[in-house]
Amino acid sequence: MIIHDFLDNDLYKFTTMNAIQKKFPDAEVVYRFVNRGNTLFPPGFAEAVRKEVDEMAALVLSPENERFLRARCYYFDSVFFDLLKGFRFNPEEVKVSQAGGRLDVEVRGLWYRTVLWEVPLLAIISELYFRMTGQEARDTEERAMVKAKAFAEMHAEISEFGTRRRFSFEVQDRVIGILRENMKGLLNGTSNVYFAMKYNLTPMGTHPHEWFMYHGAHFGYRSANAMALANWVDVYDGYLGIALSDTYTSDNFFNSFDTKYAKLFDGLRWDSGDPFEFTEKALEHYRLHRVDPRTKTVVYSDALDLEGVRKIKAFVAGRLHDVYGIGTYITNDVGVKPLNMVIKLFECRPKGSGEFLPTVKLSDVAGKHTGDPDEIDLCLRMLRLNYPARRTLQLKRFIIVMKISIFSQWN
Repeated sequence: MIIHDFLDNDLYKFTTMNAIQKKFPDAEVVYRFVNRGNTLFPPGFAEAVRKEVDEMAALVLSPENERFLRARCYYFDSVFFDLLKGFRFNPEEVKVSQAGGRLDVEVRGLWYRTVLWEVPLLAIISELYFRMTGQEARDTEERAMVKAKAFAEMHAEISEFGTRRRFSFEVQDRVIGILRENMKGLLNGTSNVYFAMKYNLTPMGTHPHEWFMYHGAHFGYRSANAMALANWVDVYDGYLGIALSDTYTSDNFFNSFDTKYAKLFDGLRWDSGDPFEFTEKALEHYRLHRVDPRTKTVVYSDALDLEGVRKIKAFVAGRLHDVYGIGTYITNDVGVKPLNMVIKLFECRPKGSGEFLPTVKLSDVAGKHTGDPDEIDLCLRMLRLNYPARRTLQLKRFIIVMKISIFSQWN
């Protein structure tokens, strides 16, 4: 059993679950697996995933789990702890199939329940893939030691974010232990709640893209950022104050991140695009709203390695508080090629809606947009974002129309 503890999951899934059950307890959603790297999975892979999913039905919040959460996650109320104690994963919410080397995974059900599936499912897929293809981790401790010393030498504050694409549970366990022992207090914490409990670290995380994606589908793209921020503040009263900026591009986000939010939120998370350009935009935005940037934090978290951290740190140069959330480079730098995959929200049905609505994500990198192409184009037009992706979508539709027209003339 790969997921053998209820807390072997990222904190942001629990924080989002709590917010959902308070604000949108009857909302239904559909998540789908996106194989960005076009990985071919071996025969029998879907059956192996299915077995792991079915076994998760036995997971429960243990008394030890509850004690840790109550002590460290002070922003949760007693109602949420009662919900977690009664919660059981329902494997029927997950559909897994395989055609040749192609893997399809879909999660469907009430949002407050299904939100917990994403991270463990990705961890299962990653670990099973390396196990079933016979690949082994190499030089795990040596590589982790080199990173720990290098991060410590440059005085970089690190949070471990690597559960979703880890090589294995055991590798993540060993690496976090090495970082904790050798980073001289610069390991701020980990997104994985189980390992935060095991190593007495701070569980790290706030909200994901899906929080803003749902608001876009429910309330409209022009209102999405403002409504998502307002509802988050309403649930957490200023706690968990690192705001994710790039669900509908950072430029659009800053339009909604007014003086109130610039002062109230502790900082921002950069997750796509150019980190140097984002840093300058953040500095200028804080200054515009008469906020000292040095009192605010930016968590840099997109595919970082040692050199990436070094360059960003030199660029920031103390102008704001810089922290680095590092995932795959920590938990799957063991001599194999990590999987490039995500599970994203694709549809939602708010209470009272007669049908499911499409959801989209507009990254600061056009190639990472997620969702139905027509809906992406609609979102770009509504937000007046003249990105290359919009022109590409229009060109694709033009080519399709021309092909149909030519075919009709020949027939």
